Amino acid sequence: MVNYTICNCKQVTRFDIEDALQQCHRFEDVEETFREVQAITHCSTGCGGCHSKILDTISEIMSA
Repeated sequence: MVNYTICNCKQVTRFDIEDALQQCHRFEDVEETFREVQAITHCSTGCGGCHSKILDTISEIMSA
């Protein structure tokens, strides 16, 4: 898997999202998992333009 920046404001990469998911307690709800990842990485707390990209990435990783 290639690493790339998803959240430009906070410089959060795909690998950062994967690492944050390792710290999450459960993966039942994408929105709840997003909030946990956001608390860990601070992604989507700047301009918010990456919100859907973060959700898509979380969904993709969760379904793999």
